[in-house]
Amino acid sequence: MTSNRSTASASPDSSKQRYGVAARVALGVIGIMASLGVIGALILGFTLAMAYPNLPALDSLTDYRPKIPLRIFTADNVLIGEFGEERRNLVHIKDVPDIMKKAVLAIEDDRFYEHGGVDYWGIVRAALHNAAGGARQGASTITQQVARNFFLSSEQTLKRKIYEVLLAWKIEQSLTKDEILEVYMNQIYLGQRAYG
Repeated sequence: MTSNRSTASASPDSSKQRYGVAARVALGVIGIMASLGVIGALILGFTLAMAYPNLPALDSLTDYRPKIPLRIFTADNVLIGEFGEERRNLVHIKDVPDIMKKAVLAIEDDRFYEHGGVDYWGIVRAALHNAAGGARQGASTITQQVARNFFLSSEQTLKRKIYEVLLAWKIEQSLTKDEILEVYMNQIYLGQRAYG
């Protein structure tokens, strides 16, 4: 009978030991993940601190003047010739029809007025869609596209993407959403030598 008692009393102790080991392992894993998170945040912070001061000035955006072709008119104001690589007219955002603005936003960046230059939900959506094997989707916002078109190359590297994000944040701090949309809509290529 004493042997039954000793096995019955040993059982709760061994289960406590098992839970103790499991708890220590779980705490260890959490500690390692937290440490990696802190190290990652420090590396990101250092990278941002080093890169942000090296970003270009935004003068080409704040004082936007697109390339307008040389136009030759007759005395009665009839266009007889147009010379230049690009065919464009500067159109202020207040003069762009609402339907055109809505169409561009629906196609390019439907959350444009809701994010601060980088659409994190869009990045997650595109990553999940691309991982599922669907047609490749991008997650660049209109602000990121402006940053890329004005200041960066089109190479697909992590370094360029980091600079694109940093520039998008800087642009969002310096221009209003409507100013960003105006620059974008006047700069995009529409085909047949037509821009914006």
